[in-house]
Amino acid sequence: MNTNGLLENIARFKTGRSKRISSYARGGSNNDFITIGAGETVDIAHIRGAGVIKHIWITTGHEDPMHYRHMVLRMYWDDETKPSVESPLGDFFGQGWGEVYPYAALPICAAPQRSLNCYLPMPFRRSARIEIENDSEHRCAAFYYYVDYEERDLVEAELGYFHAHWRRRLNKPAEDRENEWLVLGNPHPANLTDAHNHTIIDAVGRGHYIGVNYYVDCPTPIWYGEGDDMFFIDGEKWPPSLHGTGTEDYFNTSYSPKVVFCHPYFGFPRVNNDLGWLGRTHCYRFHIEDPIIFQKSIRGSIEAGHAGCLTLDLATVAYWYQTEPHKAFGPFPNRKGRANMPKIETTDIHNWRAAWRELQGGGTLWGNEPLPKKFLKKLADKGASGRKRLAPAANQTLAAIQLAAQEKMLNRRKRKTARK
Repeated sequence: MNTNGLLENIARFKTGRSKRISSYARGGSNNDFITIGAGETVDIAHIRGAGVIKHIWITTGHEDPMHYRHMVLRMYWDDETKPSVESPLGDFFGQGWGEVYPYAALPICAAPQRSLNCYLPMPFRRSARIEIENDSEHRCAAFYYYVDYEERDLVEAELGYFHAHWRRRLNKPAEDRENEWLVLGNPHPANLTDAHNHTIIDAVGRGHYIGVNYYVDCPTPIWYGEGDDMFFIDGEKWPPSLHGTGTEDYFNTSYSPKVVFCHPYFGFPRVNNDLGWLGRTHCYRFHIEDPIIFQKSIRGSIEAGHAGCLTLDLATVAYWYQTEPHKAFGPFPNRKGRANMPKIETTDIHNWRAAWRELQGGGTLWGNEPLPKKFLKKLADKGASGRKRLAPAANQTLAAIQLAAQEKMLNRRKRKTARK
């Protein structure tokens, strides 16, 4: 009988003993939660002996609307002093930017009404400790949780330790020049390195990478994709063993998707509702059937647009298993370093896009800073007042300038096509 199937294994007898640590009220009341003060750190589980955590469930009642980004989840195995898991609480469970929205993947799920679940197995041989830091100015009035695990006499040597790491980077164009795929009429310089990529995972040891939650905040209507994924295995040089063809392709989709979709292994649980691809999009992929295996090390990353040509606010949580000890993660960003970037409005985009076309890819990169002096001078020469930021009254003038620039670009393309 084949016992390798997911449901087939339900019938197989198992060893060990099922246990749970939860926030239930020890005195029998219905106050089945703990309270975590502002700035306080607590252990929600500290297990001695060998075993495997099989499921974690959490829900919260917090006075801070950004508490999913302000609360930090850490996990430690076998009395280690550096965490094997470190991430904002929400990002780990598929809730980006401190927001709340449905998310349904096979290993991790965010159910309605702020219910967070993780089914990834987490083996330990001597101890396991799960820590929550409430890095907020407000208390967490109610923190509910289950930690379901199995006690075992022995954890097999072939079971790796679970790891997860949150990274965040405001990527800027590698050539300091914003350039969506061929929009400016000439390709961006080729990228034959991962030096300017957003790093997803950088680990040392034996193990396998199993997936990522990828949160992108795009400050313009420009398509944020076309960024190739790259995975360098065991210290190899260029080219990497795994080189992809674009952001959307790595997440098992194609052609600039903008539709909410959740598959057990990949999906887009949150897409932007603004102009073009302006705003926030959440993508995920889990390598359940195709883990990326490494014997000594792995370095995985992704470009910010084709050849790193865009400005993007990228945050990721990578998930993997490996041997211990692991490479330390480095300093965890403080609350300010985890804060969301300012929201870009359509008026900002109108101003930015005109400046971008006039300067052929220069100008402002996030979209709400003062306009470049070079562009302001152009406006002053056309009768504008030369202010640092355009007032709404100047929008008609700006629209005419933008339209003229677009027509000029289209005429250049027509002449180029005619010559061919």
